[in-house]
Amino acid sequence: MIDDTDLTAHPWFFCGIGGSGMLPLALILKGHGARVAGSDRSRDQGRTPEKFAWLEQLGFDLHPQDGSGVTSPDQTLVASAAVEDTVPEVVRARELGCPRMSRAQLLARLFNAAPFGIAVGGTSGKSTVTGMIGWIMTEAGRDPTIMNGAVMKNFATADAPFASARVGQGAVFVSEVDESDGSIALYRPKVAVLGNVSLDHKSLEELRELFGDFLNQAEACAINLDDVETRALAGSAAQRVTFGITSQDAHIHARDVQEGPTTLTATVVDRREGSAHPLTLRVPGRHNLYNALAAIAAASAAGVPVSQAVAALGSFAGLARRFDVVGTSPSGITVIDDFGHNPDKVSATLATLKAHPGRVIAFFQPHGYGPLRQIGAQLAEVLATRLGPDDVTVLCDPVYFGGTVDRSQGSERIAGLIREHGGNAQYIAARAECVAWIAANARPDDRIVVMGARDDTLTAFAKDILAALP
Repeated sequence: MIDDTDLTAHPWFFCGIGGSGMLPLALILKGHGARVAGSDRSRDQGRTPEKFAWLEQLGFDLHPQDGSGVTSPDQTLVASAAVEDTVPEVVRARELGCPRMSRAQLLARLFNAAPFGIAVGGTSGKSTVTGMIGWIMTEAGRDPTIMNGAVMKNFATADAPFASARVGQGAVFVSEVDESDGSIALYRPKVAVLGNVSLDHKSLEELRELFGDFLNQAEACAINLDDVETRALAGSAAQRVTFGITSQDAHIHARDVQEGPTTLTATVVDRREGSAHPLTLRVPGRHNLYNALAAIAAASAAGVPVSQAVAALGSFAGLARRFDVVGTSPSGITVIDDFGHNPDKVSATLATLKAHPGRVIAFFQPHGYGPLRQIGAQLAEVLATRLGPDDVTVLCDPVYFGGTVDRSQGSERIAGLIREHGGNAQYIAARAECVAWIAANARPDDRIVVMGARDDTLTAFAKDILAALP
């Protein structure tokens, strides 16, 4: 349980309360008795109204993003570092002298106030590993608090449809932690989990330093020995539980791997004691096997027997927008909703799809103009080389909620790079027009995957595609 009475002693205001990083923090604070209000540009634009209606039902005081909700110097404004100083809430808070915290600063304070923090780091898979560890800890009776960037299906109910957080009374706090802004340095975990390291928001040199320091802050670590970068960092870690599929010296090892279209089975071997445990996952793909091994290793470092962790994962239902099957049309066309947005995540999703026969139509909405400039060339190469000659990528313009970002280079450039690498790509600027193109060009038994981040309306978009299919 979090022990920081200062956090609940005064009111809070969240700028962008509906965001994937903000929402679970607001839920955790309110779950501990704090007074929480907020605003969101998406609410003002009429996007995902059901989410904001649910927050109001829970007692959150929501306002237009015009500064009207910031009324007292006692309020602490929570806003990401990317929020411009011209946003009305920021202007009003500055006028009143309100203290301000970033999302990462608040999360670190909540996390560090818990007796036993498990922090999940790495370039890809953090949300899934966090959900898996949270579910293992719940099944083990540890009553954890969980902070996730995605809705965890095991905890989602009719009364809690956007369950990206769980407020527990136990000592354990499980959270994914972000390296993109350097804030990973703020956390003091008992157990640090590192699944993979690859180019995303920072250079590899910066990432090596950040993740190395992250491991050194922890009392125990769960580290992937199959990843070249994480293996190189393992030597500096203190007490560690290693995992892998190909590494012969990993403590937690998987063998006898059998991949299905929507499931996966394997045998998990604990080489420390020579025991073997059958694992069945309800989520597909080898990347999810790595996620499971990371969660098992982390749970082991936290004192949960490997046998118990493996058994718990058999009922892990997955996360929303992580290879989430939306449905299948009468002609056998399956639509999948997925969070893939950087080269590693997109590659893992496409590998899962291409492990089984059938054509793939990959729709991709970039999660911003800035990230597209950083990773666009590598992303184009992945989309060209991981798909076959009959497959096609459909790109619309990047998601844009306003602001001063440079929009001079967008998706049309990426479509051109895909073609240069020998792939098939269609650039259709307006997302709404993509539905008609996909419906007109889809064939029976195709798989259509909708990929992108930072935009909750992509799930509704995937449902629109399904409804338009024959």
